[in-house]
Amino acid sequence: MDKQISKQEQRSRRRRTIIKTTAICLAVFGATGALLMTRGGKNVNEADLRLGSATLGPLESSVAASGRLVPAFEEIVNSPVSSRIMEVYARPGDSVHAGEPLLRLDLQEADAQYQNLRAAYEIKGAQLRQLQLSNHSTLSDLEMQSQIKEMEVNRLAIEVENERRLDSLGSGTGDRVRQAETAYATGKLELQGLRKRLVNERERLNSLEESARLELGNSTRDMQLMERTLAQGRIPAPHDGVLTFLKTQIGSTVSAGEKLAVVGDLSTFKVEAEVPEGSSFKVKPGSVAIVRLGNIELAGTVASIEPQSNSGAVPFSVSLDDASNPRLRAGLRVQVYVAYGFKEEVLRIPMGNYFKGPGDYIMFVDDGSGTARQRKVTLGDSNREWVEVVSGLKPGERVATADMSAFEKYKKLNLKK
Repeated sequence: MDKQISKQEQRSRRRRTIIKTTAICLAVFGATGALLMTRGGKNVNEADLRLGSATLGPLESSVAASGRLVPAFEEIVNSPVSSRIMEVYARPGDSVHAGEPLLRLDLQEADAQYQNLRAAYEIKGAQLRQLQLSNHSTLSDLEMQSQIKEMEVNRLAIEVENERRLDSLGSGTGDRVRQAETAYATGKLELQGLRKRLVNERERLNSLEESARLELGNSTRDMQLMERTLAQGRIPAPHDGVLTFLKTQIGSTVSAGEKLAVVGDLSTFKVEAEVPEGSSFKVKPGSVAIVRLGNIELAGTVASIEPQSNSGAVPFSVSLDDASNPRLRAGLRVQVYVAYGFKEEVLRIPMGNYFKGPGDYIMFVDDGSGTARQRKVTLGDSNREWVEVVSGLKPGERVATADMSAFEKYKKLNLKK
């Protein structure tokens, strides 16, 4: 037997049915309205689209890159010793003069090394002086012995002559002559030995002195190097300029050779830029570049390009023809256009925010009846003023060059003057 449904249950079921039907109707009406709106088009001001005409003309192709201005000349100041920062006298952004101290390192250990080197230098200097005195005395003795022996040989020569004369007169004997001649010959040999010994000893002692001088010279250079290290340990500015970097944490340890400061000469500038890996082959040293800073353009030349990429981009630098332009400031972002090719005549449209690189685009094209309709357009090479049209447009047609991402859902736009 069927159970009778209560009146309350019947009313609840009717309410649910009404709500469901209403929701379905609203969804249908909404979808229909949206479809009608997109197909019917949206009214927009023609000026907001920045319509540009497709024209025939030459195109100097260039690749766009982003960059920033940096000082054309920067000098890095490295720590001369392993130490720690004791005091800081400046801050990044300060103007500094050559020799002005930037910070002070703990130089106790370096100073102790310097004192040891100075003591070693003084000891070696004293040793050299002692060696020179000793050598002088030794050589003087040998020279005196040589002179005495030479006098003795001269005397023996006279005795030989006397004995020979007496022997010729019958007053002498042959034995006395032979004895005198033997003594004379022996004396000459001894004199030759002394002279040779004097020459050899002079060479030996000179060699010892030269070795001692070399050791003293090495000690002098070590001491002078440590003197420069101590002077650099006070981290003076290498030249006039602006402090673009400074390690300022007092008490932090630093290693020998670690970067402590960078001083830039802000009278001239260059551009450090990056180009995507896929376009890096178009950038070569010597290529002409245009640097756009706000509403001004500066000519330049690609100075160098890194051989490796960094996070999908290849760094390169541009030297500016007017590197001292008063509008230039360190750190300012700029747009760089590097020329890489030239085409005599292509179909082209004005550059705009719409362009993200060669490829297919859905663009709004003026059909001449007050309506701009979506159309597929293929774009190619570009420069800072023009974009090449590969297909999709004809000469004289006008296309929206503004950012149209907000109108992607509309198939057409109704243009208002």
